[in-house]
Amino acid sequence: MSASTTAETTNGPATNGPATNGPATNGRGRGYAKGRAKRAEIIQTAILAFAEVGYHGASLRDIAARADISHPGLLHHFPTKAALLEAVLEYRDAVDNEAFAEDLARGTDYFEALVRIVERNQVRRPLVELFAGLSTEATTPEHPAHEYFKRRYDRLVEQSTEMLEAHAARGTLAPGVEPAQAARSIIALMDGLQVQWLMSLDGPRAERVDMAAHLRAYLALVLR
Repeated sequence: MSASTTAETTNGPATNGPATNGPATNGRGRGYAKGRAKRAEIIQTAILAFAEVGYHGASLRDIAARADISHPGLLHHFPTKAALLEAVLEYRDAVDNEAFAEDLARGTDYFEALVRIVERNQVRRPLVELFAGLSTEATTPEHPAHEYFKRRYDRLVEQSTEMLEAHAARGTLAPGVEPAQAARSIIALMDGLQVQWLMSLDGPRAERVDMAAHLRAYLALVLR
């Protein structure tokens, strides 16, 4: 049950019950909403902090100060920095997965849906910086996001391989393309383009890397 549904269910009986119950219930509802809003603000602040100085370079005290909350207050929402990182990664996945699922539901080809993720990323610099920095940090097994990124790459390569095999079965895969190898190349290209795009943002607009255009160009070589 969602938080909003919970609030509606709680408020319902209070309308018909004693008048003294209404304000208390409404107060709790406002408190829950305020807590959710502060939690979301902390996550957004952490995205910027992790993107700027990395997971190891950011401290919970600094993030709390930026989010205008006390350190104990932040710990109420996220008891450890690893828990906050997990929430940040969950948020990033939710942003991508919702739009990706909507594209697929409309009948968009899997690889065109990947291109659209890249297009959206070109206006979401903080999330791209976050991902680029964390994926580099997380290569060490001790990093709290190591398993997350390992699972992510395994899942993406597996899904892309299956989609390329489906194209091969339909006769829409270019001759000589090996699905598993091409799948890994596509994921590597997407991540590499993010780094090149970030590096190009300080230059003239006309010279900035167009991630979506480069990905489409590669896919045109793989698919027919």
